[in-house]
Amino acid sequence: MSTIPTLEELDALGRVQQPTFRDPAARDAAVSRLRTMPPLVFAGECDALTDKMAAVARGEAFLLQGGDCAETFEGVTAENVRNKLRVLLSMAVVLTYAASVPVVKVGRLAGQYAKPRSSDSETRDGVTLPAYRGDAVNGFDFTPEAREHDPNRLLEVYHASAATLNLARAFTTGGYADLRQMHAWNKDFVRSSPLGQRYEAVGAAIDKALAFMDAIGIDPESLHAVDFYSSHEALLLEYEQPLTRIDSRTDKAYDVSSHMLWIGERTRQLDGAHVELLSRVANPIGVKLGPTTTPDDALALAAKLNPENTPGRLTFITRFGAGKIRDGLPPLVEKVRAAGLQVAWVCDPMHGNTFATENGYKTREFDDVIDEVRGFFEVHRALGTWPGGVHVELTGDDVTECLGGGARLSQEDLVTRYETLCDPRLNRAQSLELAFLVAEMLAERS
Repeated sequence: MSTIPTLEELDALGRVQQPTFRDPAARDAAVSRLRTMPPLVFAGECDALTDKMAAVARGEAFLLQGGDCAETFEGVTAENVRNKLRVLLSMAVVLTYAASVPVVKVGRLAGQYAKPRSSDSETRDGVTLPAYRGDAVNGFDFTPEAREHDPNRLLEVYHASAATLNLARAFTTGGYADLRQMHAWNKDFVRSSPLGQRYEAVGAAIDKALAFMDAIGIDPESLHAVDFYSSHEALLLEYEQPLTRIDSRTDKAYDVSSHMLWIGERTRQLDGAHVELLSRVANPIGVKLGPTTTPDDALALAAKLNPENTPGRLTFITRFGAGKIRDGLPPLVEKVRAAGLQVAWVCDPMHGNTFATENGYKTREFDDVIDEVRGFFEVHRALGTWPGGVHVELTGDDVTECLGGGARLSQEDLVTRYETLCDPRLNRAQSLELAFLVAEMLAERS
Protein backbone atom coordinates (compact mmCIF):
# COMPACT_ATOMS: atom_id res chain seq x y z
CA MET A 1 0.00 0.00 0.00
CA SER A 2 1.21 3.51 -0.80
CA THR A 3 1.78 5.83 2.14
CA ILE A 4 0.73 9.47 2.24
CA PRO A 5 3.10 11.87 4.01
CA THR A 6 1.48 13.89 6.76
CA LEU A 7 1.29 17.66 6.66
CA GLU A 8 3.78 17.74 9.52
CA GLU A 9 6.23 15.63 7.54
CA LEU A 10 5.79 17.89 4.51
CA ASP A 11 6.19 21.03 6.61
CA ALA A 12 9.48 19.67 7.93
CA LEU A 13 10.81 19.69 4.35
CA GLY A 14 10.19 23.44 4.05
CA ARG A 15 7.09 25.53 3.36
CA VAL A 16 7.97 27.11 0.02
CA GLN A 17 5.33 29.46 -1.48
CA GLN A 18 2.79 28.57 1.23
CA PRO A 19 0.24 30.84 2.93
CA THR A 20 0.64 31.94 6.52
CA PHE A 21 -2.54 31.23 8.44
CA ARG A 22 -2.65 33.18 11.69
CA ASP A 23 -5.26 30.91 13.30
CA PRO A 24 -3.93 27.32 13.53
CA ALA A 25 -7.29 26.04 14.80
CA ALA A 26 -9.13 27.44 11.76
CA ARG A 27 -6.49 25.97 9.46
CA ASP A 28 -6.79 22.54 11.11
CA ALA A 29 -10.59 22.68 10.92
CA ALA A 30 -10.51 23.44 7.18
CA VAL A 31 -8.02 20.63 6.54
CA SER A 32 -10.11 18.19 8.59
CA ARG A 33 -13.21 19.11 6.63
CA LEU A 34 -11.39 18.58 3.31
CA ARG A 35 -10.42 15.07 4.45
CA THR A 36 -14.10 14.14 4.63
CA MET A 37 -15.13 15.56 1.26
CA PRO A 38 -15.88 13.22 -1.67
CA PRO A 39 -13.26 12.96 -4.42
CA LEU A 40 -13.46 15.51 -7.22
CA VAL A 41 -12.03 12.98 -9.70
CA PHE A 42 -11.69 9.22 -9.68
CA ALA A 43 -8.63 7.02 -9.83
CA GLY A 44 -9.82 5.28 -13.00
CA GLU A 45 -10.10 8.64 -14.78
CA CYS A 46 -6.54 9.48 -13.74
CA ASP A 47 -5.35 6.13 -15.06
CA ALA A 48 -7.11 6.78 -18.37
CA LEU A 49 -5.26 10.08 -18.69
CA THR A 50 -1.97 8.34 -17.89
CA ASP A 51 -2.63 6.00 -20.82
CA LYS A 52 -3.30 8.97 -23.10
CA MET A 53 -0.14 10.73 -21.89
CA ALA A 54 1.78 7.53 -22.65
CA ALA A 55 0.66 7.96 -26.27
CA VAL A 56 1.96 11.54 -26.13
CA ALA A 57 5.32 10.30 -24.82
CA ARG A 58 5.50 7.76 -27.66
CA GLY A 59 4.82 10.42 -30.28
CA GLU A 60 1.34 9.11 -31.09
CA ALA A 61 -0.72 12.02 -29.69
CA PHE A 62 -0.44 15.71 -28.83
CA LEU A 63 -1.38 17.44 -25.57
CA LEU A 64 -3.44 20.63 -25.57
CA GLN A 65 -3.49 22.02 -22.04
CA GLY A 66 -4.92 25.45 -21.34
CA GLY A 67 -7.02 27.75 -19.22
CA ASP A 68 -6.83 30.66 -16.84
CA CYS A 69 -3.66 31.86 -15.20
CA ALA A 70 -5.62 31.85 -11.94
CA GLU A 71 -9.29 30.97 -11.60
CA THR A 72 -11.53 33.12 -9.44
CA PHE A 73 -14.59 32.23 -7.41
CA GLU A 74 -16.50 34.93 -9.27
CA GLY A 75 -15.64 33.18 -12.54
CA VAL A 76 -17.51 29.98 -11.68
CA THR A 77 -20.40 30.53 -14.06
CA ALA A 78 -21.84 28.43 -16.85
CA GLU A 79 -20.92 31.09 -19.39
CA ASN A 80 -17.31 31.35 -18.27
CA VAL A 81 -16.74 27.58 -18.20
CA ARG A 82 -18.48 27.18 -21.57
CA ASN A 83 -16.31 29.88 -23.14
CA LYS A 84 -13.10 28.21 -21.97
CA LEU A 85 -14.29 24.85 -23.25
CA ARG A 86 -15.34 26.45 -26.52
CA VAL A 87 -11.87 27.76 -27.27
CA LEU A 88 -10.14 24.53 -26.20
CA LEU A 89 -12.50 22.38 -28.29
CA SER A 90 -12.06 24.70 -31.28
CA MET A 91 -8.27 24.54 -30.95
CA ALA A 92 -8.39 20.75 -30.63
CA VAL A 93 -10.49 20.42 -33.80
CA VAL A 94 -8.02 22.58 -35.74
CA LEU A 95 -5.06 20.56 -34.47
CA THR A 96 -6.69 17.20 -35.08
CA TYR A 97 -7.92 18.01 -38.58
CA ALA A 98 -4.92 19.94 -39.87
CA ALA A 99 -2.22 17.76 -38.33
CA SER A 100 -3.99 14.36 -38.35
CA VAL A 101 -2.95 13.60 -34.80
CA PRO A 102 -5.10 12.67 -31.77
CA VAL A 103 -5.30 15.55 -29.28
CA VAL A 104 -5.43 14.97 -25.52
CA LYS A 105 -7.56 17.76 -24.04
CA VAL A 106 -6.69 18.96 -20.53
CA GLY A 107 -8.11 22.09 -18.95
CA ARG A 108 -6.15 24.31 -16.65
CA LEU A 109 -9.27 24.55 -14.49
CA ALA A 110 -11.25 23.26 -11.50
CA GLY A 111 -8.41 23.87 -9.04
CA GLN A 112 -6.12 26.57 -10.43
CA TYR A 113 -6.95 29.04 -7.64
CA ALA A 114 -3.48 29.64 -6.17
CA LYS A 115 -0.39 31.30 -7.59
CA PRO A 116 3.24 31.43 -6.44
CA ARG A 117 4.56 34.97 -6.08
CA SER A 118 8.03 36.50 -6.33
CA SER A 119 7.38 38.60 -3.22
CA ASP A 120 5.36 37.97 -0.07
CA SER A 121 4.16 41.57 0.03
CA GLU A 122 2.94 44.39 -2.19
CA THR A 123 3.36 48.13 -1.59
CA ARG A 124 1.07 50.84 -2.96
CA ASP A 125 1.32 54.52 -2.03
CA GLY A 126 3.44 53.70 0.99
CA VAL A 127 1.08 50.97 2.25
CA THR A 128 2.44 47.40 2.39
CA LEU A 129 0.10 44.39 2.50
CA PRO A 130 0.45 40.67 1.79
CA ALA A 131 0.64 39.84 -1.93
CA TYR A 132 -2.43 38.38 -3.63
CA ARG A 133 -1.81 34.64 -3.88
CA GLY A 134 -5.01 33.67 -5.64
CA ASP A 135 -8.56 33.26 -4.39
CA ALA A 136 -7.51 30.05 -2.61
CA VAL A 137 -5.53 32.16 -0.13
CA ASN A 138 -6.77 35.76 -0.03
CA GLY A 139 -8.69 38.43 -1.92
CA PHE A 140 -7.50 40.72 -4.69
CA ASP A 141 -8.77 43.99 -3.14
CA PHE A 142 -5.94 45.99 -1.61
CA THR A 143 -7.24 46.08 1.96
CA PRO A 144 -5.93 44.44 5.14
CA GLU A 145 -9.14 42.42 5.43
CA ALA A 146 -9.04 41.08 1.85
CA ARG A 147 -5.33 40.28 1.92
CA GLU A 148 -5.53 38.24 5.14
CA HIS A 149 -4.70 34.56 4.49
CA ASP A 150 -7.96 32.71 5.16
CA PRO A 151 -8.01 28.88 5.47
CA ASN A 152 -11.77 28.79 4.86
CA ARG A 153 -11.01 29.68 1.27
CA LEU A 154 -9.62 26.15 0.84
CA LEU A 155 -13.17 24.85 1.27
CA GLU A 156 -14.42 27.41 -1.25
CA VAL A 157 -11.83 26.09 -3.72
CA TYR A 158 -13.21 22.59 -3.29
CA HIS A 159 -16.82 23.66 -3.91
CA ALA A 160 -15.90 25.93 -6.82
CA SER A 161 -13.88 23.12 -8.39
CA ALA A 162 -16.75 20.67 -7.95
CA ALA A 163 -19.13 23.09 -9.68
CA THR A 164 -16.66 23.68 -12.52
CA LEU A 165 -16.12 19.95 -13.06
CA ASN A 166 -19.88 19.35 -13.09
CA LEU A 167 -20.28 22.00 -15.77
CA ALA A 168 -17.34 20.70 -17.80
CA ARG A 169 -18.67 17.14 -17.72
CA ALA A 170 -22.14 18.30 -18.73
CA PHE A 171 -20.82 20.32 -21.66
CA THR A 172 -18.43 17.64 -22.94
CA THR A 173 -20.88 14.73 -22.71
CA GLY A 174 -24.27 16.41 -23.07
CA GLY A 175 -24.16 17.46 -26.71
CA TYR A 176 -22.22 20.73 -26.65
CA ALA A 177 -19.00 19.00 -27.71
CA ASP A 178 -20.66 17.19 -30.64
CA LEU A 179 -18.45 17.76 -33.67
CA ARG A 180 -21.51 18.82 -35.65
CA GLN A 181 -21.81 21.80 -33.30
CA MET A 182 -18.41 23.25 -34.11
CA HIS A 183 -19.93 25.95 -36.35
CA ALA A 184 -22.12 27.12 -33.47
CA TRP A 185 -19.16 27.46 -31.10
CA ASN A 186 -17.79 30.48 -32.94
CA LYS A 187 -20.61 32.00 -35.00
CA ASP A 188 -19.85 35.58 -34.01
CA PHE A 189 -16.13 35.07 -34.47
CA VAL A 190 -16.56 33.63 -37.96
CA ARG A 191 -18.59 36.64 -39.08
CA SER A 192 -16.08 39.23 -37.88
CA SER A 193 -12.60 37.76 -38.32
CA PRO A 194 -10.47 36.61 -41.27
CA LEU A 195 -9.11 33.90 -38.98
CA GLY A 196 -12.70 32.91 -38.25
CA GLN A 197 -13.27 32.38 -41.94
CA ARG A 198 -10.29 30.05 -42.00
CA TYR A 199 -11.80 28.17 -39.07
CA GLU A 200 -15.09 27.95 -40.94
CA ALA A 201 -13.31 26.42 -43.93
CA VAL A 202 -12.02 23.65 -41.66
CA GLY A 203 -15.58 23.19 -40.40
CA ALA A 204 -16.92 22.90 -43.94
CA ALA A 205 -14.38 20.20 -44.75
CA ILE A 206 -15.29 18.30 -41.58
CA ASP A 207 -18.99 18.59 -42.44
CA LYS A 208 -18.29 16.99 -45.79
CA ALA A 209 -16.47 14.12 -44.10
CA LEU A 210 -19.31 13.69 -41.59
CA ALA A 211 -21.89 13.62 -44.38
CA PHE A 212 -19.94 10.82 -46.06
CA MET A 213 -19.80 8.87 -42.78
CA ASP A 214 -23.55 9.31 -42.32
CA ALA A 215 -24.15 8.06 -45.84
CA ILE A 216 -22.34 4.80 -45.19
CA GLY A 217 -23.82 4.32 -41.73
CA ILE A 218 -20.85 5.21 -39.51
CA ASP A 219 -21.68 7.21 -36.37
CA PRO A 220 -19.01 6.67 -33.69
CA GLU A 221 -19.55 7.91 -30.14
CA SER A 222 -16.33 9.96 -30.37
CA LEU A 223 -18.14 12.41 -32.67
CA HIS A 224 -20.66 13.31 -29.96
CA ALA A 225 -18.58 13.65 -26.79
CA VAL A 226 -14.96 14.19 -25.86
CA ASP A 227 -12.68 13.00 -23.09
CA PHE A 228 -11.77 16.10 -21.12
CA TYR A 229 -9.54 16.24 -18.06
CA SER A 230 -8.72 18.77 -15.36
CA SER A 231 -5.33 19.94 -14.11
CA HIS A 232 -3.77 22.52 -11.83
CA GLU A 233 -0.53 23.35 -10.07
CA ALA A 234 -0.25 21.35 -6.85
CA LEU A 235 0.81 24.36 -4.82
CA LEU A 236 -1.08 24.50 -1.52
CA LEU A 237 -0.13 21.62 0.73
CA GLU A 238 -3.15 22.16 3.02
CA TYR A 239 -5.38 21.52 0.00
CA GLU A 240 -3.57 18.75 -1.86
CA GLN A 241 -2.55 16.57 1.08
CA PRO A 242 -6.05 16.04 2.59
CA LEU A 243 -7.41 15.31 -0.89
CA THR A 244 -4.83 12.56 -1.41
CA ARG A 245 -6.52 9.21 -0.80
CA ILE A 246 -5.74 5.49 -1.07
CA ASP A 247 -7.66 3.82 -3.91
CA SER A 248 -9.42 0.68 -2.73
CA ARG A 249 -8.85 -1.08 -6.07
CA THR A 250 -5.11 -0.74 -6.25
CA ASP A 251 -3.95 0.41 -2.79
CA LYS A 252 -2.25 3.29 -4.57
CA ALA A 253 -2.50 6.92 -3.49
CA TYR A 254 -4.21 9.45 -5.79
CA ASP A 255 -4.61 13.19 -5.40
CA VAL A 256 -8.34 13.35 -6.10
CA SER A 257 -8.38 17.15 -6.47
CA SER A 258 -7.57 16.82 -10.19
CA HIS A 259 -6.72 14.33 -12.92
CA MET A 260 -3.27 15.82 -13.55
CA LEU A 261 -1.10 17.90 -11.23
CA TRP A 262 2.09 19.78 -11.92
CA ILE A 263 4.96 21.16 -9.85
CA GLY A 264 5.99 24.72 -10.62
CA GLU A 265 9.40 26.17 -11.36
CA ARG A 266 9.54 27.71 -7.87
CA THR A 267 8.63 24.51 -5.98
CA ARG A 268 10.51 21.73 -7.81
CA GLN A 269 13.23 21.33 -5.15
CA LEU A 270 14.26 17.67 -5.22
CA ASP A 271 14.16 17.38 -1.42
CA GLY A 272 11.13 19.69 -1.06
CA ALA A 273 7.59 19.05 0.06
CA HIS A 274 5.93 19.36 -3.35
CA VAL A 275 8.16 16.81 -5.05
CA GLU A 276 7.82 14.50 -2.07
CA LEU A 277 4.01 14.62 -2.07
CA LEU A 278 3.61 14.08 -5.81
CA SER A 279 6.20 11.29 -5.79
CA ARG A 280 3.68 9.33 -3.69
CA VAL A 281 0.60 9.71 -5.92
CA ALA A 282 -0.35 7.71 -9.03
CA ASN A 283 -1.80 10.63 -11.03
CA PRO A 284 -0.06 11.74 -14.21
CA ILE A 285 2.14 14.64 -13.14
CA GLY A 286 4.15 17.41 -14.74
CA VAL A 287 7.15 19.49 -13.73
CA LYS A 288 7.92 22.98 -15.03
CA LEU A 289 11.53 23.29 -16.19
CA GLY A 290 13.00 26.76 -16.75
CA PRO A 291 16.37 28.18 -17.86
CA THR A 292 18.08 27.29 -14.56
CA THR A 293 17.36 23.56 -15.00
CA THR A 294 20.39 21.37 -15.65
CA PRO A 295 20.27 17.97 -17.37
CA ASP A 296 21.18 16.37 -14.06
CA ASP A 297 18.24 18.16 -12.43
CA ALA A 298 15.92 16.58 -15.00
CA LEU A 299 17.35 13.10 -14.43
CA ALA A 300 17.07 13.46 -10.65
CA LEU A 301 13.47 14.64 -10.85
CA ALA A 302 12.59 11.72 -13.11
CA ALA A 303 14.23 9.26 -10.72
CA LYS A 304 12.27 10.67 -7.79
CA LEU A 305 8.91 11.14 -9.50
CA ASN A 306 8.89 8.19 -11.89
CA PRO A 307 11.30 5.56 -10.53
CA GLU A 308 9.62 2.75 -12.46
CA ASN A 309 9.87 4.77 -15.71
CA THR A 310 6.15 4.32 -16.39
CA PRO A 311 5.09 5.82 -19.74
CA GLY A 312 2.53 8.61 -19.30
CA ARG A 313 3.40 9.19 -15.67
CA LEU A 314 5.78 12.15 -16.09
CA THR A 315 5.63 15.24 -18.31
CA PHE A 316 8.37 17.85 -18.52
CA ILE A 317 6.81 21.26 -19.23
CA THR A 318 9.53 23.60 -20.50
CA ARG A 319 9.29 27.37 -19.98
CA PHE A 320 12.52 28.92 -21.20
CA GLY A 321 11.45 32.05 -23.06
CA ALA A 322 11.73 32.64 -26.79
CA GLY A 323 15.34 33.82 -26.54
CA LYS A 324 16.58 30.79 -24.58
CA ILE A 325 14.61 27.77 -25.81
CA ARG A 326 16.90 26.86 -28.72
CA ASP A 327 20.04 26.80 -26.58
CA GLY A 328 18.64 25.64 -23.26
CA LEU A 329 16.37 22.77 -24.29
CA PRO A 330 18.70 20.49 -26.34
CA PRO A 331 20.98 19.42 -23.44
CA LEU A 332 17.94 18.40 -21.38
CA VAL A 333 16.30 16.40 -24.14
CA GLU A 334 19.56 14.72 -25.14
CA LYS A 335 20.42 13.57 -21.62
CA VAL A 336 16.87 12.42 -20.83
CA ARG A 337 16.74 10.44 -24.08
CA ALA A 338 20.19 8.94 -23.49
CA ALA A 339 19.01 7.72 -20.10
CA GLY A 340 16.07 5.94 -21.75
CA LEU A 341 13.48 7.87 -19.76
CA GLN A 342 9.82 7.75 -20.78
CA VAL A 343 8.63 11.36 -20.56
CA ALA A 344 6.36 13.62 -22.55
CA TRP A 345 7.84 16.98 -23.58
CA VAL A 346 5.43 19.92 -23.53
CA CYS A 347 6.04 23.61 -24.24
CA ASP A 348 4.79 26.39 -21.95
CA PRO A 349 5.46 29.44 -24.15
CA MET A 350 3.86 31.88 -21.73
CA HIS A 351 5.82 32.20 -18.51
CA GLY A 352 9.23 32.91 -20.00
CA ASN A 353 7.92 35.78 -22.12
CA THR A 354 6.27 38.12 -19.62
CA PHE A 355 7.20 41.78 -19.26
CA ALA A 356 5.72 45.08 -18.03
CA THR A 357 4.73 47.84 -20.44
CA GLU A 358 5.47 51.52 -20.01
CA ASN A 359 1.86 52.09 -18.98
CA GLY A 360 2.14 49.54 -16.18
CA TYR A 361 0.52 46.41 -17.60
CA LYS A 362 1.98 42.91 -17.31
CA THR A 363 1.79 41.42 -20.80
CA ARG A 364 3.27 39.12 -23.45
CA GLU A 365 3.99 39.51 -27.13
CA PHE A 366 2.10 36.98 -29.24
CA ASP A 367 5.11 36.78 -31.57
CA ASP A 368 7.31 35.73 -28.63
CA VAL A 369 4.82 33.02 -27.68
CA ILE A 370 4.85 31.67 -31.23
CA ASP A 371 8.64 31.92 -31.47
CA GLU A 372 9.11 29.83 -28.34
CA VAL A 373 6.76 27.15 -29.69
CA ARG A 374 8.62 27.24 -33.00
CA GLY A 375 11.95 26.88 -31.20
CA PHE A 376 10.54 23.96 -29.21
CA PHE A 377 9.56 22.21 -32.46
CA GLU A 378 12.91 23.00 -34.08
CA VAL A 379 14.83 21.43 -31.20
CA HIS A 380 12.78 18.24 -31.26
CA ARG A 381 12.95 18.01 -35.03
CA ALA A 382 16.74 18.30 -34.93
CA LEU A 383 17.03 15.63 -32.22
CA GLY A 384 14.45 13.27 -33.69
CA THR A 385 12.19 13.48 -30.62
CA TRP A 386 8.49 14.29 -30.33
CA PRO A 387 7.23 17.79 -29.43
CA GLY A 388 4.41 16.47 -27.29
CA GLY A 389 2.18 19.46 -26.64
CA VAL A 390 1.56 23.02 -25.56
CA HIS A 391 0.52 24.40 -22.18
CA VAL A 392 -0.96 27.88 -22.47
CA GLU A 393 -2.77 30.47 -20.40
CA LEU A 394 -5.88 31.44 -22.34
CA THR A 395 -9.48 32.50 -22.05
CA GLY A 396 -12.53 32.10 -24.24
CA ASP A 397 -13.27 35.81 -23.89
CA ASP A 398 -12.18 38.67 -26.14
CA VAL A 399 -9.81 40.22 -23.62
CA THR A 400 -6.89 42.52 -24.44
CA GLU A 401 -4.04 41.18 -22.31
CA CYS A 402 -1.39 39.95 -24.77
CA LEU A 403 0.06 42.14 -27.51
CA GLY A 404 -0.04 41.34 -31.22
CA GLY A 405 -1.85 38.56 -32.99
CA GLY A 406 -4.12 39.04 -35.97
CA ALA A 407 -5.81 42.04 -34.36
CA ARG A 408 -2.41 43.71 -33.78
CA LEU A 409 -3.20 44.62 -30.18
CA SER A 410 -0.93 47.42 -28.94
CA GLN A 411 -0.01 48.74 -25.50
CA GLU A 412 -2.80 51.30 -25.82
CA ASP A 413 -5.33 48.49 -26.36
CA LEU A 414 -4.51 46.76 -23.07
CA VAL A 415 -6.73 49.14 -21.12
CA THR A 416 -9.80 48.04 -23.13
CA ARG A 417 -10.38 44.62 -21.53
CA TYR A 418 -7.51 43.75 -19.21
CA GLU A 419 -9.30 41.40 -16.81
CA THR A 420 -6.74 38.94 -15.45
CA LEU A 421 -5.83 39.17 -11.76
CA CYS A 422 -2.39 37.64 -12.31
CA ASP A 423 -0.75 36.85 -15.66
CA PRO A 424 -1.97 37.90 -19.15
CA ARG A 425 -3.86 35.33 -21.21
CA LEU A 426 -4.34 34.75 -24.91
CA ASN A 427 -7.82 35.73 -26.04
CA ARG A 428 -10.05 33.61 -28.26
CA ALA A 429 -8.66 34.91 -31.57
CA GLN A 430 -5.04 34.59 -30.44
CA SER A 431 -5.71 31.07 -29.12
CA LEU A 432 -7.17 29.93 -32.45
CA GLU A 433 -4.33 31.58 -34.34
CA LEU A 434 -1.89 29.67 -32.13
CA ALA A 435 -3.75 26.44 -32.94
CA PHE A 436 -3.45 27.00 -36.68
CA LEU A 437 0.26 27.80 -36.41
CA VAL A 438 0.95 24.78 -34.20
CA ALA A 439 -1.01 22.58 -36.62
CA GLU A 440 1.27 23.77 -39.42
CA MET A 441 4.33 22.93 -37.31
CA LEU A 442 2.93 19.47 -36.57
CA ALA A 443 2.23 18.90 -40.26
CA GLU A 444 5.83 19.89 -41.08
CA ARG A 445 7.06 17.61 -38.29
CA SER A 446 5.19 14.59 -39.67
